[in-house]
Amino acid sequence: MNPYVTIARLLLQSERVLFITGAGVSADSGLPTYRGLGGLYEEEITDEGFPIEEALSGEMMTQRPDITWKYLLQIERNCRGAAPNLAHQVIAELERVVPEVLVFTQNVDGLHVAAGSHRVIEVHGNLHYLQCTHCRFQTRVESYVGLGDPPLCPKCFSPIRPSVVLFGEALPHSAVSALEDAFATDFDLVFSIGTSSLFPYIVEPVLWARAAGTPTVEINPDDTRISSIVDFPIRAGAAEAMGRIWHALLAEQ
Repeated sequence: MNPYVTIARLLLQSERVLFITGAGVSADSGLPTYRGLGGLYEEEITDEGFPIEEALSGEMMTQRPDITWKYLLQIERNCRGAAPNLAHQVIAELERVVPEVLVFTQNVDGLHVAAGSHRVIEVHGNLHYLQCTHCRFQTRVESYVGLGDPPLCPKCFSPIRPSVVLFGEALPHSAVSALEDAFATDFDLVFSIGTSSLFPYIVEPVLWARAAGTPTVEINPDDTRISSIVDFPIRAGAAEAMGRIWHALLAEQ
């Protein structure tokens, strides 16, 4: 049977569905992935002689915020003006079909929320939220246009930073706890979409689902470390695959 039809039928039978998403979901919105074909950082070393992971680390933000902000501004500039694509839209629309839809995303672009998804765990944070590195000042911005390099807190004049997880920093306990709490009740279907599945906290939900006998779907143009263990490995882009699933679901209703 056509896997898109099978997945659509599973969605129609589901009460709780989890979507784990990565950069590939936003690629069809024109956002570059981190590395690889079309990636934002193909070069190994930055202009300052640091690996990009070091330039975008918590330690560098503390010692040389100007360097970290140089590359944060590049990232934001490449994300600016991006709109949700069909993959984001279908995931949001599924809330009208499935009683409970949870999105656990690595992305910091905020596009799942912009598409209308209501239950979103942004495990790496969100570029649009800024916070002071010294005091409690926080704000939300639509873009980084007009910000200093580095921008300074209007209250204490310390450097501010986006509320995102930089390299070398721990994941927010609240986000990880929220996912663990969500798995206290079984999901009926788990998707992994557009992520290379390199991090344990991205792979573990799929392993939990597999151990519980929950059907699993991977949507990715390339093979990953979970491709051989999921029930439905779909080799396609996120927007294409989610569009086909949505079309099949409408045909089944």
